[in-house]
Amino acid sequence: PVLVESLLVFIIVLSVHAVAWDRFSWCAVALAVQAFYVQFKWDRLLQLGGAVFQFRGAANSGLLPASMVIPLLGVVMKERCRAAGIVYFERFGVVVASTGMLLALFLSILAVGITKPVPTNTCILTGIAGSIIIYTMKHSLTVSEVIEVLEVLLIFVYLSMILLYLLPRCFTPGEALLVLGGVSFVLNQLIKRSLNVIEGRGDPIDFFLLVAVVGVVLLGLFFTVLFIFLDSGTWISSMFFHMMTAVLGLGVIMPWLYRLIQRNPLFWLLQFLFQTQTRLYLLVYWTCLAASACGVVFYQNAKRSSESKKHQASTITRKYFHFIVVATYVPGLIYDRQLLYVAAVLCLAVFIFLEYVRYFRIKPFGQTLRHLLSLFLDERDSGPLILTHIYLLLGMSLPVWLFPRSCAPKGTLPGAGALVPYSGVLAVGVGDTIASVFGSTMGEIKWPGTKKTFEGTMTAIFAQIIAVALILIFDSSVNLNSSYAWILASVSLVSLLEAYTTQIDNLLLPLYLQIMLMA
Repeated sequence: PVLVESLLVFIIVLSVHAVAWDRFSWCAVALAVQAFYVQFKWDRLLQLGGAVFQFRGAANSGLLPASMVIPLLGVVMKERCRAAGIVYFERFGVVVASTGMLLALFLSILAVGITKPVPTNTCILTGIAGSIIIYTMKHSLTVSEVIEVLEVLLIFVYLSMILLYLLPRCFTPGEALLVLGGVSFVLNQLIKRSLNVIEGRGDPIDFFLLVAVVGVVLLGLFFTVLFIFLDSGTWISSMFFHMMTAVLGLGVIMPWLYRLIQRNPLFWLLQFLFQTQTRLYLLVYWTCLAASACGVVFYQNAKRSSESKKHQASTITRKYFHFIVVATYVPGLIYDRQLLYVAAVLCLAVFIFLEYVRYFRIKPFGQTLRHLLSLFLDERDSGPLILTHIYLLLGMSLPVWLFPRSCAPKGTLPGAGALVPYSGVLAVGVGDTIASVFGSTMGEIKWPGTKKTFEGTMTAIFAQIIAVALILIFDSSVNLNSSYAWILASVSLVSLLEAYTTQIDNLLLPLYLQIMLMA
């Protein structure tokens, strides 16, 4: 399975760079080759328990697929913005690609450094890849851009040491690279933009995303350190938790956002949410869907109480939430993507806050949340945090958040790029859901070395093609310009990757589909 997964990633890397081959293509290929070899060193360290931190079990390291995501995103963003003539975001794409390569290289060097005996051949490959990347960065980046890349690397190193120690068994090395690398980049961007505020420059919804992500992460770090010294399950600690959340929110996060958008954040948010009648209808509709999702949770828990204490939600039951999320995102993508962007940020902040309440057992809802959500745990929730529902939200939202709006003057990209915001809906909402449901109920022919079935993968590809046809019918802004072969190849590669990867597919698959469609 690891070899097939690696082969699929290599095909995606070569496909993307076949469209736009430049100096970064040599770096990407060199990085992929060395990550392939280092991946086996990480796997050996995980098996022997010598990986310094405790990583998630029942999965390989995932270094190769994770290492290529951020560099490829940067490369396709650079090419799209170059074609649109937007120099600022073209340079931003270069910085993203360089940062992703350096973070992946750091993780590889870490694995090689703690492997005993020292793997000579892998060290040579890592040295060659590092030399190519550093040489290319030297001739591609300005001094300020080099400093920015090094700042992200420094934040990543410190965040990794803190969070991987505090949250054992929550991530594989590859997932840690994606999640912590993304948070490090967001934190650096927020600091950079806070120090260079120019009135009227920048979209408030982008600032809202940056402040929300950094705010909830800092909130979590603060309470994690605090509850080392206090018992978080008492009423006094719970009252202190709610009080400090309000203080940090109103005293730090709100003023920070005010400095960036130059207006009252609460008034701006209320005005934004209720600006048009369409937005009001969408908010009412989403509220009904949220209520139905809560109803599923309560019903399944009532069923568990009446049947057996050991009752666990089936795969099909867990996929109800995928259907609800698809029903949430599709109208937002068709009618108001900016509202969907902001609503997804709010949902992410709420999800993470509720996870803090559950994890720290904050009264009065902490223990209730633990009981309700334990029904939906699977083998990927082996650590102290329950992250699968947050990964589902991220997988659906990242294509919306990462869509290069400034490089798409008409609000959409030409050709297959028009489907980029739908990457999460296609890969996770439709593909992964249909593959799980049909594979678990009717699948008989298993892919070699995996539990996934041939029937599940084929029905997933077919369902995504039907979904693309429906998007063409209902979304008039989508014009594929005869790029159907590329869309079919993209969907097929990502569906095969879903069958073979042991990483969190809700996070990985939408990003790879977005990369392919943007290319």
